Amino acid sequence: MKVGIVIYSNDSETVWNAFRFGNFALNAGDEVKVFLLGKGVECESFDTEKFKVTEQMRSFLENGGEIFACGTCLKLRGSEESELCPISTMKDLYDIVKWSDKLLTF
Repeated sequence: MKVGIVIYSNDSETVWNAFRFGNFALNAGDEVKVFLLGKGVECESFDTEKFKVTEQMRSFLENGGEIFACGTCLKLRGSEESELCPISTMKDLYDIVKWSDKLLTF
């Protein structure tokens, strides 16, 4: 199955769970792509003692998942792309929506 995940939240627990689910789906043999939108592009700053968001993100990439980050949303926040948040476009989001068998939002 092809799973698309759109993350718009800046809640550490929510984003941590989104990537945990993505990792679970990858381990089950599915293809998974994540698009970070709005507040979601700030995800590298969401780590807390309980919720290691960047750890889940790194595992997700190591397991074969793909992450896309809205370039406009990054620019609005004065941020730049990174390994975990590569700049992407609305076309990339559109392509993920078309590609997905199932699309989840967090």
